[in-house]
Parts: sequence; structure tokens; C-alpha cells
Amino acid sequence: MIAPAGNQYLFNRYLMMKAKAVWLYLLLFGGLSVAFIVVAMIDPNAGKGINGFTDKNRYSQKDINPLMLKYTTGIRSIFADSKGDIWFGSHQEGVALLHEGKFEYFNKSNGLIDHQVRNIYEDKNGGVWFECGRGLSRYQDGKMAVYTQKDYHKKNDWKLNKNSIWFKGNEMEAYNQLEGNPGVYEYDGKNLSYRTFPIRSRVGHENHYSISTAFAKGKNGRLWFSSYGAVLGYNGNNFKILNDSTLGLSDKTGHLHTRAIMEDRKGNLWIGNNGIGVLRYDGNKVVNFTVEQKLRKADTGGNSLEKVFALAEDQSGNIWFGTVGSGVWRYDGKLMKNFTKADGLESQHIWTIYKTPQGELWFGGANPSGVYQLTGDRFERKF
Repeated sequence: MIAPAGNQYLFNRYLMMKAKAVWLYLLLFGGLSVAFIVVAMIDPNAGKGINGFTDKNRYSQKDINPLMLKYTTGIRSIFADSKGDIWFGSHQEGVALLHEGKFEYFNKSNGLIDHQVRNIYEDKNGGVWFECGRGLSRYQDGKMAVYTQKDYHKKNDWKLNKNSIWFKGNEMEAYNQLEGNPGVYEYDGKNLSYRTFPIRSRVGHENHYSISTAFAKGKNGRLWFSSYGAVLGYNGNNFKILNDSTLGLSDKTGHLHTRAIMEDRKGNLWIGNNGIGVLRYDGNKVVNFTVEQKLRKADTGGNSLEKVFALAEDQSGNIWFGTVGSGVWRYDGKLMKNFTKADGLESQHIWTIYKTPQGELWFGGANPSGVYQLTGDRFERKF
């Protein structure tokens, strides 16, 4: 997910600090109310607050007791919007908004179309969009609402618009009658229109081209879209289609079942799969990175890199992999390191790795549900 440019802090309204401000906090512990006072002595001429944070970057979440999400089904998506608010999409319980230090929860009873929130984006007008298991909702001017205005008259009108955001089809999988064929929705800031991919599904295999990940941006503005059975790159003129046939995959090697895609700063496309592990495509050839690193379960006898549902690159160029059942892996260009429950990472299923505007990586997971961050050499639950 791409965060809006210029968003340099996460909670820009949480600490509205004044000179010599006195703060009163009321905490509840097991039904008991405990009040305490924090006095912040601030030099009004210095423009700095607690711990020396400037007005531009006045707050860091790690400086207070973390707020814990109430979700139990898992965290599938995370997004920091241009207003400094943070959104957390769940697997089956809706979406939560962290605003001014408090959570507000949305579900089908107050404007969300579906309880499964796969991806979250923001348009150029400040509207926050929620790509759900079925359909879309948008949060605009303080209100959450189902979005239903869709155009199906220009399905082949493909263009590369840097301000566009893209969404999966309306159905949980495959496509409906109005969509007609595999494709995606494009919102260009004014209209939401369906665009058809230059591929066709065989009867009985409609789910093969169901969008399975967030769209990804690569070098030179190329867009990457991923379905379970193919990855499609669009450069503004034509499509690059990566599937079992073009990648040389077979029953012997295992087939694509894509759950995450990412293009790194060097232009390598990483493809995380549920089964065959991670593929790395440099524009010319594809390598099974899991096989190369000898990280199949048959190789390790334990944790593996075969079921990869999340990918990210940190500010140092390390590549991170979120798995099902095998924790998180980090690749520094030479060595792989595995982080598990022994390192503080409780979640057994990592759905998403979100890079904040500050460059931190947050890991959203399930079993148990939570958002984690690596601090030093250990993971800590953040939300």
C-alpha cells in the first residue's frame, strides 16, 4: 500500500501540547479507576514537546502504553491516512479507526459493506477506501458509506494514471455478470470504472484470475496486479503476464497460488505463494527463492518459507516475509533470519506488513490477532 506523500507523522492530533501543559489521564484496570497527572514543561520558543518531538513529528506511539485492538479474527490491512489517523482492517470484524488516541469501530451496522477488509487506500481528495471481501466502502468527511456508483462502459480504456487507485471485483472470488470477465476497478478521483484484463477464464476456472493481493507500484510507474493464478504488469502501453506457462511451472514444481507481491528498489518482483514459496523475477528470469535458500519444509524439518502471505522492504533494503505457521523471515541480501513466538511474535499467521510514513514496519497477524513491531531484536505487540 502506498502512503500519501508528506504524511510525516501518525497521530497529528493526539498531543496538542501547550506550554506548561498539565495532562490528566484516567485508566481502567480490572474495573478500578486510576488517575494520574503528567506535567509537561515545554519551552514555547523551542517548538518542541515531550521527548523533544517537534510539531511536525510530535508523537511516537512507543512513548505511551499501546492501545490494543479488540479484534480476534486477525488483522489483514493497515493504513495511515493523510490526516494522521490509522486504520486497521480485520479478517471478519470490520475496520477500526485510531483517532486522537481512541478506537472507533465500523462494521455493516454503520456503513461498511462487508466485515472482511482486505486493503485500504486513500484517494487524492482525502477519501479513504476499503476493499472488502465483497464490495467497497468509503470514509469521506467523517462518514462511512457503501460505494455503489460504478461504470461498465469503458472496460478496455486502460491508462496509466498516477493518482488512480485500484480494487478487486465485487465478488469474494471470480466476477459477476456486469463485470463479465476478469479485471479490476479503477478510481481516478472522479469515477469508479471496471477495466478488463486481456485474459479470459476457462469455464469452471473463473477463480483462477480472482485478485488476491493489493495492487503494487514498481519502477517507472508500472502497476502490478495479482490473482491466484497469474501476475499482470501494466506499463501504460501493454501487459506483462506471468503465469504457470510463462514461468515454466508444472505439477512437478508446483503452481502459482499468489498471496503477496512487491517490487523492490532494485526492480525485482517478489511473488509470495501459498505452497511453492517465494518467486523472484528480475524482468528476464524467475528463480524460486525458497528452493534457492533451501527453506522448504523438506529441507528444514521445521519452519519454512512455503506459505508466504506478506512482503515488504525496509529502509535498509532488507526483504521481509510474513508466513503462515513459520513466523517472519528477514533477508539482508546474504542471510535469512527467522523470528517466531520465541522472539515475541505471537501471531501464527502474518496477513500484512505495513511500512509507515516514518519507515517502521508493522506486522498484522492472526492466531492470535494483533499488530507487532520489531524493537531491537524482539517483537512487541503494538496494537
